[in-house]
Order: sequence, then C-alpha cells, then structure tokens
Amino acid sequence: MVALEMRLFPSSLLVLFLFLSSLGGTVLSIQRTFDGYSVLRVFPTSEDQLELLNHLAIDASPGHVEKLSFWRRPSELNSSVDLMVAPELKETTEQRLKDAALEPHVLIEDLEKLVRSERNSIAKSSLLYGPSSWTRDGNSFFVDYHRLAEIHQYMDELARLYPYKATTEVIGRSTEGRDLKVLKIGNPSTNGFLKTIIWIDGGIHAREWISPATALFMANTLIRNSDTDPEINDLLNKFDFVILPSSNPDGYEYTHTSDRMWRKTRSRTGTPWDFVCRGVDPNRNWGHHWNEVGSSNNPCSDIYAGRKAFSEPETKAMSDYLLRIKDRTAMYLSLHSYSQLVLTPWGYTKDLPPAYPDMEKRALSGVKALAAKYGTAYKVGSSTNVLYAAAGGSDDWAHGVANIKYAYTFELRDTGDNGFVLPKEQIIPTGEETFEALKVISQEIAVERGL
Repeated sequence: MVALEMRLFPSSLLVLFLFLSSLGGTVLSIQRTFDGYSVLRVFPTSEDQLELLNHLAIDASPGHVEKLSFWRRPSELNSSVDLMVAPELKETTEQRLKDAALEPHVLIEDLEKLVRSERNSIAKSSLLYGPSSWTRDGNSFFVDYHRLAEIHQYMDELARLYPYKATTEVIGRSTEGRDLKVLKIGNPSTNGFLKTIIWIDGGIHAREWISPATALFMANTLIRNSDTDPEINDLLNKFDFVILPSSNPDGYEYTHTSDRMWRKTRSRTGTPWDFVCRGVDPNRNWGHHWNEVGSSNNPCSDIYAGRKAFSEPETKAMSDYLLRIKDRTAMYLSLHSYSQLVLTPWGYTKDLPPAYPDMEKRALSGVKALAAKYGTAYKVGSSTNVLYAAAGGSDDWAHGVANIKYAYTFELRDTGDNGFVLPKEQIIPTGEETFEALKVISQEIAVERGL
C-alpha cells in the first residue's frame, strides 16, 4: 500500500520530506495549530455506513493523517464514531456523511480554542505551583497537567519523602533516550517473602494526558494516605504496586512541544515519509496475535503496528520487566482515554478467555465503587465486544503470554465532550474515582488469593 501511495505522491513534496527528514528533529519544534478543526460524531446504523467510515479511516498519506483522523474508530453498528476534521475538509466530509444518511453531531466546534486554553493554563500553573508547593499539599501537583521532567521529579520526591514505602527504578529507555521510570510502592514484607504485585501503566498513547496524571495520582494516594487510611495501609501490606505513569515518554513530550494530538511513539519508520510518518502505535506492538486485526501496515497510520512485535524499545522494556515479575503479578492495569470503559481481553477476537467471568466480576465491583464517588458511569466488557477489534494490545499480552489473570484497560473520562483535551478540573476527580475502583478490585483479589 505504501509503495503505491508514494507513486501517487507529488515528487516535489517527496523531495521536501526527504530533505526535512535529513535535518532530524531540528524542524519539529514548530507547534501544530488546530485553527478551525472540529470533532464530529456519527452513529452508523447500516453496513454501508460502516464501510464508508472504515474507508475514511484508512490513513493513506501524511496529508490525510493531518486533516482527518479518528478519535474513536469505527467498530460496529450503533456505536459512536468520532473524527477530527480540518476546516478545508469539513464541508466535503459532512456532505459525504449526510449523503450516506449519517447526520454528524459536532462534539467540539473549535479544537484550537481548547488546546490554546490548555497550553496557557499549564504555563500559568507552573508559575503558581512549583516544586516547593508539591511537598506541602499532596494535591497541588494535580491542579494541572505536567511535562515529563516534572512527572519524574515528583516521583523522585515521593521516594525521597517516603523511603520506607516508595522507590523509583528506570526499567528501560525510549527511542530518544528518555527514562521509563516506575514507582514501586509497598510496606516492607513482614515474613521475608516477596509480595504479590499489581502493575499500573499510563500514557501508552501520547495524547491521552489524563492517563499519566491518573496513574501518578493513584501512586500519590497510595503513598501519602496509607499512614491515615487503614484500608490503604492494608493494601500496602499485601501488595507491591509498580506504577509506570509515562510509558511513551517521547510521544508525550511531543504532544507538549509540537503536536497535541500525537498518538504514537517517535521512532523512525524507515520510509521516505519519515519526517511526518514517524512512530508506532505502542498498543498494537505487543507480541500476542500481533497485527492480525485492527492495526495497519502503513507507517502513516495512527494504528501502525510496527515492522514486528516489540519493535519499540518502550514496549520491549515493559514486556521484559513484566516477564521477570509475572509469577508474582496478580493484576495488570493499563490506563487510557477516553470512553469510560473497563475493557478485558481479548482484543483480537470476540471470543472470551476462560478467566473472563472472574475478570468481569471484579471489574463490576470496581465500577460500582467508582460510580459511588461522583456518579461517573462505566461500562464493562471485552475489548472486541465493547469497543473494537485491535490485536497487539498490552492487556491481551499480559493475560495471554505473561499469564496474569486479571488484565484490564481503563478508558478514563470523558465520553467525548472534551475527548483527549480533558479539562484540568477533572484531573483530581478522575484520579479519586479511579482509585476507588483500584482499591476494591485489589481487595477482592487479595481475598481470592488468601492474602
């Protein structure tokens, strides 16, 4: 497909891409703007409508990726589909949808307004809430979103303040050399045995900023509140929590410096379009039924699976670490956004694993506790049956290869009103309610395992 598309691409533009690629990252600091971009939602009710949407979802060229991309991809009939559209394509896209009897609903009228407001807020917060305030008030760090360096700094500060229950460890490095840093949290073992582990990761998809924020909020709650909350202290007696807030650090930094809507890693794809068609979808890159369904061989696609499974140093480092601790790990939890879902394996088939009834039961208990906090409603089910088919995901690998019984993907707030640009005011509530789900699921697993 890529070779064919290259023949159709203007040769002068191809030469420009080759030149820009040779400059490396020097030209990538230009901030992408989203003036006039909107986000539309439609509900396909026929196979013809679904086929049209799937055709639109084929990210065939760099220009297509820039101007029309899916925030929530087509999956099945009567399931919402959200697409971001550039202003020059809005009229023709809306007309194509209407011609297919798909009436688009505008979720976001002006994306740039949201992105600019978010960027200005972060700049202001950095002046009002510096590192000195983080230690005085446990929640002051979470009044806004943060760059990677501040996330890592806060993790180190927690480990410094609470050395008897928290340590940091670098488990690998990204393509561009950034640390994959975990917080390991737990009370010292009283019997000398190694404790059971619960793994949590965030930020696999770069633009999902609420994910690393929530992962770090839960780490902060486990550490700071365990001295005063007997239930949390009991969890730290029974489990060691290993939390990786930012598992795609290159992509995350790129969303802050260059393109807020970037999803993938930042590795070179080895194509003539390397300048714009960088990176791999890290949640299509895991080695369990890799690239069978719901992924792409096109490096320009947002769901590009990579040249091979674990082609990315980020997914390779995570999987290597998980394999070392798999026999002690009771739960794998990956945080994403958005849609308010708790997803279980499998992502490559509608079939369910034998452990699904137990996974569903624990998840339902979790979302009940989550909803009790602020009334936020979540849906539970397997990835393929509730969302869409997508092979090569981390939770499938954790369950199918690492044999971790409980493997979940949480799609956090919201359901589309703000999408990936979730307002900062929702960071703390999202963290609080998600922690309630984590606490209840962990408690039930502890009872099951006799801990």
